[in-house]
Amino acid sequence: MPNHRTGAGDPAHTLRLLWRQPDEGPRRGPRQGRTLDEIVTAAIELADAEGLDAVTMRALAQAVGVAPMTLYTYVPGKAELLDLMLDAIYAQMPRPDRSGQPWRARVAALARDNRDLFTAHPWAAEVATGRPPLGPGLMAKYEHELRAFDGTGLDDVTRDAALTYVLDFVRAAARSAADARSARQDSAWTDEQWWAANAPLLAQVLDERRYPTAVRVGAAAGAAQNAAYHPDQAYEFGLARVLDGLATLIPPPEV
Repeated sequence: MPNHRTGAGDPAHTLRLLWRQPDEGPRRGPRQGRTLDEIVTAAIELADAEGLDAVTMRALAQAVGVAPMTLYTYVPGKAELLDLMLDAIYAQMPRPDRSGQPWRARVAALARDNRDLFTAHPWAAEVATGRPPLGPGLMAKYEHELRAFDGTGLDDVTRDAALTYVLDFVRAAARSAADARSARQDSAWTDEQWWAANAPLLAQVLDERRYPTAVRVGAAAGAAQNAAYHPDQAYEFGLARVLDGLATLIPPPEV
């Protein structure tokens, strides 16, 4: 899998595109028959349907009905396009007012919003964002999510770190869930069918005397989850622990 990351293109050009600022100097190349937003939307739809690797300039040109070289009059290349795609889906995220809710409910909701984002656009969880696309979508997302920690008493640096902690957990959970979905899609069997088919062999090799704890715990977890791994249960358990960890930094409300 290619290493997809943000901030890999020309930063000045990318920022102009993100904020829809006009290029410096006269534009060269054929007349544009599409808008940049239409190009970005088509790229997102292609990534949603076939994955990020399928988003090539040639495939995108075919999807929007233009010559491949014409795309370069909109974006310099895939690196800049990826930043635009991410910023666009960030801009579309819901941002309801949750100011009246307790901080745990607000943080759980922002985690859920990001999980929904990765469910709708699984490719987004694959992108390394060490150099985030500082476009209007990301800035609106960041502003909204930081407010989930209003009233907690966290200083600015800790507030940013707390948000990163939550988002990193959600991204990791989304990638694990995507892996589980891929395994089910690539196999002709459901998880239940796979375990049932392999149960006789597993019973032979998994010696309870040699692996007493693993066999006991694995059997109990498998029975409870109806699978070796259940993305929803793993997410709910993990999010609760993330919130518990943040609670050690936040004093409880006065009664």
